[in-house]
Amino acid sequence: MAEISASKVKDLREQTGAGMMECKKALTDAGGDMEKAVTLLRERGLASAAKKSGRATKEGLIGTYVHMGKLGVMVEVNCETDFVAKTEDFQNLCKDIAMHIAAANPAYVAPEEVPADILEKEKDIFRAQITGKPANIVDKIVEGKIAKYYEETCLLEQIFVKDPDGKKKVKDLVKDTIAKLGENIQVRRFVRLQLGEQAGE
Repeated sequence: MAEISASKVKDLREQTGAGMMECKKALTDAGGDMEKAVTLLRERGLASAAKKSGRATKEGLIGTYVHMGKLGVMVEVNCETDFVAKTEDFQNLCKDIAMHIAAANPAYVAPEEVPADILEKEKDIFRAQITGKPANIVDKIVEGKIAKYYEETCLLEQIFVKDPDGKKKVKDLVKDTIAKLGENIQVRRFVRLQLGEQAGE
């Protein structure tokens, strides 16, 4: 079995922010391979992030972004403790989300927020576009179109504007930060203001 040096554990800890024991275990499980150990820690972190999703979030920050004095965003991002709210990682997350909202202009935070009547209206429009197909096929197509609608209108389902690969969604960005900081994090609400724009436009 590969001998895990203290300096290697320290390097992994600095790279990931995980605890010493977790780093040592990941390195042991990865046979001393640093890259594999990082992957293992991320996987374990995301698994524990899912468990944390039910915990209360009463602290946090209001993230802001203003573009050339003509477009401004405020977003409330919650976490469990004031300690985490003060970390650079959490503050960067809030800034990144605010900047994303400015660029991508979502209408809702998550799919659950889309009002039922609007959702039904969208489904009706999609159904009207599909002709000459059996009902079960129509339902499947509509399902796919609704998923696409969520990706276009819901913040957490949108592809993060700063992701170079164009694959990471905003919810993945949040999950990664949960894994790193070890607390539940939730995007609560946001407001986007554009100069000269009427409310509801």
